[in-house]
Amino acid sequence: MFIQTESTPNPATLKFLPGQTVLDAGTADFPTAETAQKSPLAERIFAVSGVTGVFFGNDFVTVTKSEGVEWDHIKPAILGAVMEHYQSGQPVMQGDASTDSGHAEFTGEEAEIVGQIKELLDSRVRPAVAQDGGDITFHGFERGVVYLHMQGACAGCPSSTLTLKMGIENLLRHYIPEVTEVRPVAV
Repeated sequence: MFIQTESTPNPATLKFLPGQTVLDAGTADFPTAETAQKSPLAERIFAVSGVTGVFFGNDFVTVTKSEGVEWDHIKPAILGAVMEHYQSGQPVMQGDASTDSGHAEFTGEEAEIVGQIKELLDSRVRPAVAQDGGDITFHGFERGVVYLHMQGACAGCPSSTLTLKMGIENLLRHYIPEVTEVRPVAV
């Protein structure tokens, strides 16, 4: 098994490509070791000292390290953990553990606007962000403000504010006049 790695715009996050499907659908975010209990793969990666976050996409695993830890020191152990997992035959997610389709549910007068927001995020934003090892999902819409949740490489990325304001906010405002601003949320 050959696992490729790619850097991301977030220097604390590295993208691992195992060359096979990680998740059939959706994403899975493990911001702490405690949240990794439903994934044998995430638990193996968190067993590596210095790992502070794990995120799964369709064909990649994004790993975030703590400050002061060098990639050169932990990358071989992470590669080993991913390889061991795939050789073990265990599933990526335990039995009934669900993956996240991403967007929060929304009902109300502005449901049509929210539908347009989600469509633009799914067609224009999320594929590009996945290339960088992360995901951005809809969290809410109130008085013209769109609230988005950033995951994987996007969470804590130095360029995430610029991506939100200059990229996503401009895109949404262009296509949906009711949108006035985009703000990140921590879940």
